Amino acid sequence: MNKKTARMLCIGAAAAAAAPLFLIAPGAATRRQKAPFYGLNFAHRGLHSRDKAVPENSLEAFRLAAEAGYGMELDVQLSKDGQVVVFHDDTLDRVCGVHGRVDERTFEELQQLRLCGTDQRIPLFSEVLELVRGRGPLIVELKNGRSNRELCEKTYALLEGYRGEACIESFNPMIVAWFRFHGRDLVRGQLAAPVQDYVKDGFSKPVGFVLSRTLLSFLARPQFIAYRIGHRPLPVHLAEALGAMRVGWTSHEPRNEKGRDAVIFEFYKPKLRYK
Repeated sequence: MNKKTARMLCIGAAAAAAAPLFLIAPGAATRRQKAPFYGLNFAHRGLHSRDKAVPENSLEAFRLAAEAGYGMELDVQLSKDGQVVVFHDDTLDRVCGVHGRVDERTFEELQQLRLCGTDQRIPLFSEVLELVRGRGPLIVELKNGRSNRELCEKTYALLEGYRGEACIESFNPMIVAWFRFHGRDLVRGQLAAPVQDYVKDGFSKPVGFVLSRTLLSFLARPQFIAYRIGHRPLPVHLAEALGAMRVGWTSHEPRNEKGRDAVIFEFYKPKLRYK
């Protein structure tokens, strides 16, 4: 083998080794950007209760979390008439007891429903922001839907006028990528879970494999990875080693704080800050 051939082989080997790192490398975030979220516990969908007396993603759940001083995680999506509402599921069945999709009803129609049989209703994102008023940092999950760009634009517009700390996350890498190019002032995160979770939701195993390993991070360059608590695959560990903040969901006991930079919890009351 001559020197030229050896050199080309070395270059090829280096490129092959670097390719996986290119796919998973996180985006850069300053210490100042990370500080509001680092070492904090975030109430999952507000400080809701296991018995549903305080429903998830309700104004009461966010009031209790804000008064306790916790960070808060919440979900946003669009109503039929383009209002940004705070609700997790695509459908209304589980939480409101009626059949149908959230995005097939206007906000006025959604107001006629109640959460988990209580007097609480589906809130607007703007109502939650007005209630919290900066009393705790927010992790805002944008749900994948039929009008993702519109959701991104409207959510970002509301956050631009909010006087408080907030970051965004999504399972959809394209939503996270939108904020990479249009909302660079916000810390952004990639939500991910094991392969079987994606298969359960109707994705093929190959697609689930790619998403579970965050192999589309080159599109969004997320600054944190929020991974379902349990085993994390090697690409996720590598992304964390390269600087991605380690966020875990959904915790049901304090021991899950170990080895993580932030924790999303429910059904117990941990310390506000553990780092």
